[in-house]
Amino acid sequence: MRSPLRAVATLAAAAALVTGCSSGDDWSRPHPEPSPVGTLGRGFVDPSASLAPEATATPRPGSWTGVHPSEDYRVVLLTTGDDRPTKALVTAVEGWAEEEDVDLRTAVADTSHDFIPSISKAMEMRPDLIVSAGNDLVDPLAMVTPNHLSQPFLVVGAELAEPTGNVTAVDWSGASFRGEGLGASSTYDPDSFTAERCEAAIRAGVAAVLNDLTGIVIWLDKV
Repeated sequence: MRSPLRAVATLAAAAALVTGCSSGDDWSRPHPEPSPVGTLGRGFVDPSASLAPEATATPRPGSWTGVHPSEDYRVVLLTTGDDRPTKALVTAVEGWAEEEDVDLRTAVADTSHDFIPSISKAMEMRPDLIVSAGNDLVDPLAMVTPNHLSQPFLVVGAELAEPTGNVTAVDWSGASFRGEGLGASSTYDPDSFTAERCEAAIRAGVAAVLNDLTGIVIWLDKV
């Protein structure tokens, strides 16, 4: 089996569509480290519990709404697929970015050959966070993310089977795709990807990442 690094090198020439919005700053220039503006509400996590990697946290609904990213937060939305759940997630991320004045750029993987190159392209931009939407990206992310522990990732509407500390996921019973042959759970329901839940997913996930609650799964059966 080829190593993840060799796979990246082999496919690096493939193109992923990258688009930008918001301020359009040159991301090669340094900027302050991101930080949370505001604080998590009561019940986001149990302060008495130790959240080890791969742990699951079930935050109280709305406990994430008081947290916002600091100025010039740089995010790459990594996405593939035109199914309704993925479109709902993309719409939610784009809406959140506009409301929060986030500098958002998008990397679209059109085919399976683009999956790993699109991840590589996203990392080359050196964003503060890479947000992934689309089940087909789960297995490629599982290959790449352990080799790039300094790059934070947020997976919305799915999760990695064995995430490293730089990968945070937001999931719920109607989503629950885990890759690695595990696929979707028996409770998978495309109708669960409502606008309200998808918006909660990006906001809760970013709130966790900004507060260094990473490498865990945020479970949102209630929003």
